[in-house]
Amino acid sequence: MLKLWQSTGLPASFLSRLHLLGDPDSAINSSFRLGLASQTAIGLAALSATYFHFLRSGVDQTVSVDARHAVLDFHSEVFYTLEGKSPGPTWDSIAGLYKTKDDSYVRIHTNFPHHRQGILSLLSLPNTPSLTRTDVESALLGWNAEEFETAAAAGGMCATALRSIAQWDTHPQRQALSGVPPVQIIKIGDAPKRTSGPFTRPLEGIRILDLSRVLAGPIAGRTLAAHGADVLWLTSPHLPALPTLDIDTSRLKRTAQLDLTSPAAREKLRALASSADVFLQAYRPGGLAEKGFGATDLAALRPGIVVANLTAWGWDGPWKDRRGFDSLVQTATGFNAAEGEAYHRFHAEKDRPVAPRPLPMQALDHAAAYFLAFGVNAALCKTVTEGGSYEVRVSLAAVGEWVKSLGRLEPEQAFGVGKAFPESPKDEEIVKLSSSWRNGGQEMTAVRHAPVLEHTPVLDTGRAPMGRLDVDEAEWSMY
Repeated sequence: MLKLWQSTGLPASFLSRLHLLGDPDSAINSSFRLGLASQTAIGLAALSATYFHFLRSGVDQTVSVDARHAVLDFHSEVFYTLEGKSPGPTWDSIAGLYKTKDDSYVRIHTNFPHHRQGILSLLSLPNTPSLTRTDVESALLGWNAEEFETAAAAGGMCATALRSIAQWDTHPQRQALSGVPPVQIIKIGDAPKRTSGPFTRPLEGIRILDLSRVLAGPIAGRTLAAHGADVLWLTSPHLPALPTLDIDTSRLKRTAQLDLTSPAAREKLRALASSADVFLQAYRPGGLAEKGFGATDLAALRPGIVVANLTAWGWDGPWKDRRGFDSLVQTATGFNAAEGEAYHRFHAEKDRPVAPRPLPMQALDHAAAYFLAFGVNAALCKTVTEGGSYEVRVSLAAVGEWVKSLGRLEPEQAFGVGKAFPESPKDEEIVKLSSSWRNGGQEMTAVRHAPVLEHTPVLDTGRAPMGRLDVDEAEWSMY
């Protein structure tokens, strides 16, 4: 943790304010140390926010993160309730892992309608209500795993072949990630030092444009909002909503839509960016740069800005321009194969073949989200101590390598008695449930943000657009 903290330029002495509570290795059923990963990522995001507050306001405080609470925070999208009801399915009906002709597997991601249509077109299947997983299974048995992966990528679709960790370690994309930390901060321009002032919350007065979708980017924006930032979540009216996820990730934000194919909308975004402190984006690689919103463009427009970029596979290597999601990165980089092998060993199922097993939550998305927030906060600290504009880079694949670096648990410790992730948690065992929000007649409860700050508690209650992405005008808050 010390190496990761210092890699962003933050002082080693301040790390003593962070306290990780409980046993992270008993908090979640996985052979990977996801409890430690969740505590660490959440803790560093919160502590970096308090250091920024310390630099601006002189407030010195401790941060604590409970292991169980952190693990639940890493799965927040399934624990909220709306009018007392839990969220519906988060996956499209045909998304998932399938056997292939070469006795391997491929995972497809079809949550967005255009991704579903693209995969089905590749399989020569009709996109009809009567389509079943069996239809998809039969079609994929006509493909070898890596052949389908390559064909899907060529069409801009989302699918990856199953690999073991050893197989991934020899892959050219893994080689391109060698030595790449999970959070990179790069100076991209000069600017005067940020002035300090009397602030009551760590990120008070910080304006953040959040141009991201699904989980990692929006959770990063939500995390920064929890520390007091004014977060404006901008999405495209041409992309479908994902209400099951958007309800949770829109908390504490204002939401508006801009059609960036329109010159007028691009001018509106340029005006907003000219007075933003942070520009957070997770578009396909190069997508916003093509429209004039690359990191150096933004630094020229708004000296002192922090540009936070998220990708699936990193900035170098043969896969750098490929689309990707947490589940696909898990499959390609060895997590699913390794988790399946450990689970198979625990159950001593010698008469059955080893089946791949996903991690119990979208751990790479959540870890990347908190590392994005950590990187943003660390870069904001640099704007105080050094001045300048900065780019923050986080990729799901590099985060995955960091998770692996934390080590593995033996199968008995990973899947033993008492380790199952609760599907229907009881109120008394989940003290993290927040107070309710009321917005438009709907009452919502949600997982409280896990870190406990000594003097500036995180925001738990406040705006809840209930997943609507068009509640507000594309303007900065007046309060």
